Amino acid sequence: MTKIPYSEFAAATVLTMVLAAFSLLMPLPAAAADGGPYTVCSDVPWPPFEMAHEGDMFGFDLDVQRAIAAVQDYDIEIQNLSFDAIIPSLRTGKCDIGASGFTITEKRAGVVDFSEPYYLSNQAIVIRSDGSANMVQALTGQGPSGAIAAQRGTTGAAWAKENLVEKGYDVDIKLYETYPMAVMDLVNERVDAVVQDQPASKASIAAYPDELTVGGLIMTYEYFGFPVRQGDPNELLPRIADGLEQLGLNVSDGAGGKELNIQPDTAWANLTAAYFGPDNETITAAWQECKQGILEAENMDDVEAYAQCMADAVKG
Repeated sequence: MTKIPYSEFAAATVLTMVLAAFSLLMPLPAAAADGGPYTVCSDVPWPPFEMAHEGDMFGFDLDVQRAIAAVQDYDIEIQNLSFDAIIPSLRTGKCDIGASGFTITEKRAGVVDFSEPYYLSNQAIVIRSDGSANMVQALTGQGPSGAIAAQRGTTGAAWAKENLVEKGYDVDIKLYETYPMAVMDLVNERVDAVVQDQPASKASIAAYPDELTVGGLIMTYEYFGFPVRQGDPNELLPRIADGLEQLGLNVSDGAGGKELNIQPDTAWANLTAAYFGPDNETITAAWQECKQGILEAENMDDVEAYAQCMADAVKG
C-alpha cells in the first residue's frame, strides 16, 4: 500500500468537497428539463375531474394533462395524493404540476404559480332530497345533525369557515379527506349538506339521484388553474398555455375578469361534452372504450381522435 503524505491527502479532500458542492449548483441536463417525465399530482377520486376504475386514473383534469403532454412533447407520471398535500409537495419539488380542480386564490398564488384558468365554477350546496333540511336550515345548523361537510383544504371549506362559523352561525363543519366521503355521510344522514364545487356536485347527485339534490348555489366565481412550483423552474406554464389553446380553449381578458371561450368542434369541446353532463357510469364506460387513444397519444391528431371517441361514446 502506498502512503500519501498528509498534506497531499488534505488538499485532495478539500478539492473533492469543493467539486461536490459545485455539482449541487449545476443545472439539470437539458433533456430532463425539456421532456420530463413530470409528476402530475391529483387527488383521486373527485368526479368528473378525477376518477378511478380498476386501477385506472382518469377524468377531465387528467385527460387534459395527458393531452397537453402529447401535443407539447413531454412525458408525465400521475400520482394520487391527498388534496391538502399537493401544494406543499409542489413547493418541495415532489410534484411538478397540480391537477385537482384548484381554485386560483391569492393565498395559493403566493406560494405557487398558476396556469391560465381553464374552468369557471361556483359553490353548490348539496342536500338530501327528503326535505329534512333546506339550504338555509342546513347552513345555519338547524338541520337534524346540525352539521355540514366539505373536503379539507378546499375553497368550499374556506367559504363555510369564513361565512358561517366566523359570522356566528351555530353549525358544525366536518372536514373530510375526500369529497366522496363527505357525500356518503350526507346520504347516511350524518351531515345536512355538503359545500362543493358545482360541477363535482352534479356528479355526486348523478351517483345518488334518489337521495340528493342541489339546494342552491353560492356565486363565488372561482377560476380553476394548474399550479406549478413557484418560479416555474421547468418552464411548464408556457407549454400548458399553448397546449390549452391547441386543444381549443381560448382565454382572454374581459371587463369582468378572464373569459374562457371554448372553440367549437375541438378536442376541448368534445372533452367538455364527455365529462360534464353524463353520469359517472357512462363516463367510465366511455373511458374503458377509448382510453388507449389518450394513453398512447403522441400528437394532436391522436388527442383529437380520443376526444371524439369520448364524445361519441357517452352518447351511446
